[in-house]
Amino acid sequence: MKINNPNKLSIIRVLLVPVFMLFYLQEWFSPVIGIPIAVGIYLFAEITDFLDGYLARKHNEVTTLGVFLDTIADKILCTIGIICIVMDGTLIAPYGIIFLSIIISRDLIVSAVRTIGATKGVIIAAKMSGKIKANVTYITIIAGFVVKYLGLFTLPRAVTLTFEIIFYIGVILTTLSTIYSGAEYVVRNRKLFTEEKKD
Repeated sequence: MKINNPNKLSIIRVLLVPVFMLFYLQEWFSPVIGIPIAVGIYLFAEITDFLDGYLARKHNEVTTLGVFLDTIADKILCTIGIICIVMDGTLIAPYGIIFLSIIISRDLIVSAVRTIGATKGVIIAAKMSGKIKANVTYITIIAGFVVKYLGLFTLPRAVTLTFEIIFYIGVILTTLSTIYSGAEYVVRNRKLFTEEKKD
């Protein structure tokens, strides 16, 4: 089976995740240098997310494997990013665990709805709310990385507070968009829970 270029980008995105974690959660490297490297890797991985979709559509290379790899790569990148800002205390307890639980629960619900749809011969396309949720989540994660990095230095409280406010606004927006997106998938596809399997 030939793997096209968009699929290769999705695979690269998955492989970049442990490299990102190696620098972000490192204890063997200076965090002043390690965190910027980690954030750079994360940003590059995010760019491949947009690039693989663009190339797949432009060259008509949208495949079932590609959709699977892209979805898995997105979930891994997003979830690991959130886990990192929860583990290092950037998103303080108990809000970090609650936030992470909402994100994971939504993804499990959407995956379940899509699985039910697949068993009944129904393909459920991605919704705009899901794309908005993903973009807001990535921005929030990056903001969390910035807050973490600024915490390594002695800066005026006004500076760090500004970025912390931006970060927590992002957390709130991500939470709301996540809940709305998950609810939309369930409500719009509620007939799947009662309809019989299509022949």
